[in-house]
Amino acid sequence: MCSTNRCRLIEHGRRLFSTIGVHPTRCMEFQTKFETPSQYMEALKTVFDTNKERVVALGEFGLDYDRTNFCDAETQKKFFKLQLTELGSYTNLPLFLHCRAAAKDLHKILSENKSSWSKGGVVHSFDGTVDEMKRFVELGLHIGINGCSLKTEDSCAMVKEIPITSLMFETDSPWCGIRPSHFSSRFIHTKFESAKKNWNENTMYKQRNEPQTILNILEVVATLKEINQEELSEIVFENTVNVFCPNE
Repeated sequence: MCSTNRCRLIEHGRRLFSTIGVHPTRCMEFQTKFETPSQYMEALKTVFDTNKERVVALGEFGLDYDRTNFCDAETQKKFFKLQLTELGSYTNLPLFLHCRAAAKDLHKILSENKSSWSKGGVVHSFDGTVDEMKRFVELGLHIGINGCSLKTEDSCAMVKEIPITSLMFETDSPWCGIRPSHFSSRFIHTKFESAKKNWNENTMYKQRNEPQTILNILEVVATLKEINQEELSEIVFENTVNVFCPNE
């Protein structure tokens, strides 16, 4: 969904907020959507200027080397850096970062352009190594955890090492749920009823991931870290509010 459409959507609910930016797999749009990349940047700035109260982060943007069939790595890097340096300074917003098989280059660009972002942010849906996680945390970033972060025993071991003060939870619904095949599924305590033919507002639809499954993320991470769920949820909530809604 483009930034303009997202901002139209949030007009319908005060509990809804938006980010602004171009996903790495869509960065070819900088060369096709407008006559010049600068015109695209100006359009993004206009969306921000007219929705400042509801736009809370810059992104989702970053690098995705798993899907270079949509956009090659060099184009991704070029326009990630352009957004970071121009929109970062212009909006002064925290970052909502995407990283797939690209931690080294993402860290390099962020490090080299630290003056363009001062409000921190999150590397969302993180599925990297312990060392990659620690390097992002050292930059002052939080680590966003969902089902994609909890697939294997190694990834769960990585999550266990994330400092609690650097944790954020997410679902990334309708994708990135915890599947029965995931190592982390053994730590889930709450099962949500799902249906297809007799679906209603009180059930999940088939195997679609939905916002309430964030409870499963809490259950898994609390088990991995051997910490009380309520205590952990309060810390993670505070982490999130401090980054994206510091004035609330």
